[in-house]
Amino acid sequence: MRADRVFAYGAAAGLLGDHLLGDPRRGHPVAAFGRAAGAVERVLWRDHRGWGALHTGVCAGGAVALAAGAVRCVRPSRAASVALTAAATWAVVGGTSLAREARTIGRALADGDVEGARERLPHLCGRDPQALDADGIARAVVESVAENTSDAVVGALVWGALGGVPGLVGFRAVNTLDAMVGHRSPRYRRYGWAAARLDDLAGWPGARLTAVLAAAAGDDPRGAVRAWRSDAVHHPSPNAGPVEASFAGALGVRLGGTLSYGGRVEHRPELNGSGRAVDVSDIERAVRLSRRVGLLALGVAVAGRYLVKGGRA
Repeated sequence: MRADRVFAYGAAAGLLGDHLLGDPRRGHPVAAFGRAAGAVERVLWRDHRGWGALHTGVCAGGAVALAAGAVRCVRPSRAASVALTAAATWAVVGGTSLAREARTIGRALADGDVEGARERLPHLCGRDPQALDADGIARAVVESVAENTSDAVVGALVWGALGGVPGLVGFRAVNTLDAMVGHRSPRYRRYGWAAARLDDLAGWPGARLTAVLAAAAGDDPRGAVRAWRSDAVHHPSPNAGPVEASFAGALGVRLGGTLSYGGRVEHRPELNGSGRAVDVSDIERAVRLSRRVGLLALGVAVAGRYLVKGGRA
């Protein structure tokens, strides 16, 4: 079986597994990687960029090396190769968990349970929930669905197309390290610099593909492209900007504005400023758009894998 077919069958099976099963409650491989990365951090941590770069290299490089070793072990068996690709895809994508968390918050808001929605919001994003009213929570959920569609689904499939199982695993490792140490707290401002920059680089192609597919799959393709072109550059994140702007335009809503992270208030420019304010019903619309984008990304990734391998075995 050719390598492009192995990826096509395995990635499709893995994405289907995520749709049907979601993430396991216990024993998730990404959680195991996080524990290992935390143990390495306890040994290496210094308030220095160089030590942080070493931490990133050891953890991400180790994950890629293990994945490459697993690929070599199963290469003689086509069925095992497909199964490994499916397992890796299922392990690294998180579209179902993303949709589940967003819908849980949406149901709480629809029932008028703002406090319940506030309690649940940290499961989805790092905003300070107590600073948000119902509309602010809804906006935070839509923005998180947009950004995590790129981080948790499309970006992984892009790197799977480029690098097979090591690409899938490497992308998730880098993304997880950024979530762990890549923020600008006093402890990680220097130590997490390398993880944050590497995550920016790894996320660049997936973010642009997500923005393109959101425009194609949304209700207002022209509005999505217009918002992306005019507003994304003003976002502080080089990857979240295009994705959130495209989602905003595709859904016809206004994102961005004032938000709070860890007690730090940020005043971000509006994305698709001519759109209306987000309301609770837009959470479900964002989830459905995210699902469509994920399915389209699978098709693009499979086609891209064929081009990368050129039909070779």
